[in-house]
Amino acid sequence: MTSAPDEPVTFDDAREIADAVLYEGYLLYPYRASAAKNQVRWQFGVLAPPVFASEEAGEFATARTECVMDARPGATVRIRLRFLHVQQRRVEDESGRSVDSVTVEGREIRPWTEAVEVEHDVTVPLDEAAGSERGFDVEIPGVVDVEPVQDVTATTVGRIVRDRQPVSACLVVGAEPLRNPFGGYRLRVEIRNTTSWREPDPNRDEALRRSLVAAHLVLGVGPGRFVSSTDPPEWAKPFVDECVNERTWPVLIGSDERSEVMLSAPIILYDDPAIAPESAQPLFDGTEIDEILTLRTLALTDEEKREARMTDDRARELLDAVEDMPGAVLERLHGTMRYFRDATASRPDSGATDEGAPIAAPGMEPDVPRPTAPWWDPGVDASVDPDTDSVHIAGEDVAKGSSVTLTPGIRTTDAQDMFLWGRKATVQAVFLDVDDETYLAVTLDDDPVSDMQGRHGRFLYFRPDEVRPVNETGSAAYDTSDPAGTTGAAP
Repeated sequence: MTSAPDEPVTFDDAREIADAVLYEGYLLYPYRASAAKNQVRWQFGVLAPPVFASEEAGEFATARTECVMDARPGATVRIRLRFLHVQQRRVEDESGRSVDSVTVEGREIRPWTEAVEVEHDVTVPLDEAAGSERGFDVEIPGVVDVEPVQDVTATTVGRIVRDRQPVSACLVVGAEPLRNPFGGYRLRVEIRNTTSWREPDPNRDEALRRSLVAAHLVLGVGPGRFVSSTDPPEWAKPFVDECVNERTWPVLIGSDERSEVMLSAPIILYDDPAIAPESAQPLFDGTEIDEILTLRTLALTDEEKREARMTDDRARELLDAVEDMPGAVLERLHGTMRYFRDATASRPDSGATDEGAPIAAPGMEPDVPRPTAPWWDPGVDASVDPDTDSVHIAGEDVAKGSSVTLTPGIRTTDAQDMFLWGRKATVQAVFLDVDDETYLAVTLDDDPVSDMQGRHGRFLYFRPDEVRPVNETGSAAYDTSDPAGTTGAAP
């Protein structure tokens, strides 16, 4: 990802994951306009017009991104605002009267709410942004597109009308030098929906037409690099902790340490996020597993598929891709099994060792004997036993039956951690994975179904540095009431 100082910063590496963010929830299975799930769309990154914004209703007009840059005076910051602009599609007959459907080249088309992509780029010299804010207006005009519909005799029998309302926004950019020997800046970018809209009784459907939907930023700096907001270097931690991110989260693209490009998304992601190579095409419904959703889509009836195809062009493309998916691609969605063996073991067909041997191409692996028992079977390695193993934490041995207090890292990307902080739990097993990482399987003491979960082997898993043992007096090894000040918590 790193480019020479005189090379322009490119956003190409961010586009694939940014597009996945952009269309998350655009259209939900079963991809029909009549489906209940598709009656309430557009949930992520919606910045509504100010008149409709309401904290009580969970509707907001602004989003704020703050991050730390290892950059020097003279650097340039590039900002790309991306969002979906909602448009209403209606169908009319030749006289201009609204009708339920029209037929185009054998395809029936009905009224529906679509969206078009919007991108707006801003370039800001860091010296100009330092010490003062700069505002950049974004004006997206209203548009009415009319598409005539003709029959086989080229006679106009109707039309498709796509209507977009005007949207106004503002990017407010500021930066401040960091007070430390290493230099650097804290960058701040705020997205504001400034659309002027007056409606005595506004509803969400109308507000969405004047909103920035799935709004996010792609940021670039050169020369210089952003530092991770999830796992920053030691010198940057105090400054990252002071960053305020509202309704967005910045992650590095192309690196998990430092990068010239950062994506600030309306959903929580890890640094250097990527689309799974097994994912053949966008399915939009991120709450589902690709394999399950693909099989469900294949199981739709012909009538359901017909309705989905008339709902949206992207639904039609999705169905065509799923139905034409080769068997080998579908099998990849089921997962990949990899076998482990000693890297210096002899091949079964010769006395040669594997040292220095070329790596076989996929599908051409040598005939390696498969293990007769899975690696997690205690019988394979008698030295590993989840029921008797222990781990040393805060001066105490923690094993099955130990009482612990949960202290998961407050800056991890698991949103459930905030609900588990300080909860008491009982260790059910101590596991060691193939990378020699230790994990504790626990059940919550105040969970009424913990006994049933324990019988079924359904546990919560934590690293040793995410728990603290509870001593005989019932108190934790140290105070867990203040996660931000707890020594030993994940950064």
